[in-house]
Amino acid sequence: MRLTQLAPFLYAVLLLASCQPPEKALPDLTGPVPTAYDELGDFFLQWREFHKPVEVDGIPDYSLEAMSTQHKELASWQLRLNAIDTTGWSIAQQVDWFIIWAEMNGLDFAHRVKKPWSRDPAFYCWFFSYPTDVPEREGPNAFGAVEYDYYQKPLSADDAAQIAEQLKKGPALFEQAKINLTGNARDLWVLSERSIRSQSNDLEQFAAFMEADYPDLAAAARELKAASDEYADWVASQSNSKNGISGVGKENYTWNLKKVHLLPYSWEQEVTLVERELWRSHSSLRLEENQNRNLPQWRNLDSEEEYNRVVGEAIDDFMAFLDREEILTVKDYMDPAMRERAGSYEEADGLRGFFSEIIYRDPMTMRAHHYHWIDLARMREEPHSSIIRSTPSRYNLFDGRAEGMATGAEEMLMHAGLYEGRPRGRELVWVMLAQRAARAMGALYQHGQIMDHDGSTKFASKWTPWGLVPADGNTIQGEEHFYLRQPAYGTSYVIGKIEIERLLAEYSRQREGNFKLKDFFDEFNSKGVIPVSLIYWEMTGDKSMLNAALKD
Repeated sequence: MRLTQLAPFLYAVLLLASCQPPEKALPDLTGPVPTAYDELGDFFLQWREFHKPVEVDGIPDYSLEAMSTQHKELASWQLRLNAIDTTGWSIAQQVDWFIIWAEMNGLDFAHRVKKPWSRDPAFYCWFFSYPTDVPEREGPNAFGAVEYDYYQKPLSADDAAQIAEQLKKGPALFEQAKINLTGNARDLWVLSERSIRSQSNDLEQFAAFMEADYPDLAAAARELKAASDEYADWVASQSNSKNGISGVGKENYTWNLKKVHLLPYSWEQEVTLVERELWRSHSSLRLEENQNRNLPQWRNLDSEEEYNRVVGEAIDDFMAFLDREEILTVKDYMDPAMRERAGSYEEADGLRGFFSEIIYRDPMTMRAHHYHWIDLARMREEPHSSIIRSTPSRYNLFDGRAEGMATGAEEMLMHAGLYEGRPRGRELVWVMLAQRAARAMGALYQHGQIMDHDGSTKFASKWTPWGLVPADGNTIQGEEHFYLRQPAYGTSYVIGKIEIERLLAEYSRQREGNFKLKDFFDEFNSKGVIPVSLIYWEMTGDKSMLNAALKD
């Protein structure tokens, strides 16, 4: 922006500031304002540096004073972003601007509403041994937590030393947490104890695994495990005194949907949409069951050898289907990415976890959802030319695109013929949609302050077919806890699917008579794992979905 263009903006800021009492004066417009799109990438990287918490002795500082300072300084970054003149920018360039805008709103929402550093003891978990299937770890988490899966295997000596050094910071962070955590959100406190004790168990197993090759790393893991146990005990000792509501409320939830996730819906509208999917999934399942009533009953996989064989065959068939039916352009990295996450056989006495129960009936059903791993492989092998899109978004802005595509692919590919010769697999698609809609309703009810966590798990259990989700089971207990911690994520599977279906409808309508599914998916995939409303605008030229989110 030229100075002649910036002057009216500054005049307006100064005029508004002069009308405010001193204690509410607007922040200064400090720092340079990009004057062209070519400078936006550097601005984004500077923003990300600001976004990191200040470190004290190598430990991220989430104290009240540090967080208050960060929130105050955020306002200046927002002024600088809004001062950028995007006149003449392409839609793709404007999309990048909105990604930064949404991230800034995410930080604002974290400070005003979520406040995980003071409300959510699980925020301080410091070690994750298992992979995430989306671009960045789901949920609010302390900066610098160890993500073991991100390291190349077998582990090098340098990486082992780096992990050990990072693990050693955990005990001090837990001590800081005891000072910072002043919130009264009962469910967040009670449920966090389980997350922290799970961390302890993972650390114990990790230490045993590393003992032979890297004893120093094993020792650091055991030290953190002891501190994790003590932190869990402290959280448990405090939980009985907590009696507050954990959900953020309908108004805050709606603001987060619109201004952070760029979704054109309110809390009430999401309830309507998700309920519709819940009823549709149940009715569709019953019709499939009637059609299949004379087919043999399910037979679960019962050995490691059988599991490996049928899952491998399912991946073969899935990849061949994508290529043969011209769904998308199949790249060399996709098959290995799917096989790397094929899973392994597990013995069980009674029900396994929900998704294991699905896989053990027909392994094909989760291959479509494993579109996740294709997404991540694409980000690694074919990163977007924009640093703003190739860098995983904060606040899980990607959830509707990542989870919505993985969930949407299940039904889309079913309609495209994936289950030809596997008719009972179609039943599982509806069971999975019902489960996601049921748990989404639980998440909405928690944040709408209609149900507590216990009520949400019972609701989800009641509305998941075949009794596959007991209310006290680890699957739904963990899912509803996570959705309570991260408003909007619980509905992203269903709402994201709906948004992508809307995009497919408009994109194909514009190409009536000349539409090719492969063109759609290839272009869709090329836009990056970003909010669907932005992809919709870029692929159709129609900004209405985004405008509905921006409208107050």
